[in-house]
Amino acid sequence: MNFQIRGENIEVTEAIRDHVEKKVGKLERYFNETPEANVHVNLKVNPDKRSKVEITIPIPQLTLRAEEVNNDMYAAIDLIVDKLERQIRKHKTKVNRKFREKGNVNEFFNTNVNGAANFEEDDDEMTIVRTKRFDLKPMDSEEAVLQMNMLGHSFFIYTDAETDGTNIVYRRKDGKYGLIETN
Repeated sequence: MNFQIRGENIEVTEAIRDHVEKKVGKLERYFNETPEANVHVNLKVNPDKRSKVEITIPIPQLTLRAEEVNNDMYAAIDLIVDKLERQIRKHKTKVNRKFREKGNVNEFFNTNVNGAANFEEDDDEMTIVRTKRFDLKPMDSEEAVLQMNMLGHSFFIYTDAETDGTNIVYRRKDGKYGLIETN
């Protein structure tokens, strides 16, 4: 794994770099072959002195991404590695289920990791418990945000009146809104 560690409002010291590489490097044990992955780490100290850590690891068939905000930078790094491990386990469960039906061996993930050989524990988290169907109405993004807020949802899917494409508006963690446009 190649690490690209960037700091905003903080100097990335050798101690911080070593801690990130040591903790995130432990994720390699989940893969049969070490992925040629570029680990993008963004460390930021907000004006309220809280540290925000973002890690993105694009690898074949999967992009791992997590962020954590904490008063302690090192604690945030530890917590984010736990989040990434959970993501790997969820994906691994899904992939193993597909390959088990076909009798193939999963070549991407290492199934002999200590304490992590049984990934069936995450099955309940991926079960769809409700399905809704509705017609997408043509509107602009501002109307979609109003509809989303009226419904009390954190996202809203609609047909863009100008492009006739399916778009999604969503509420971000910072309270602002985002727009996802499809092709």
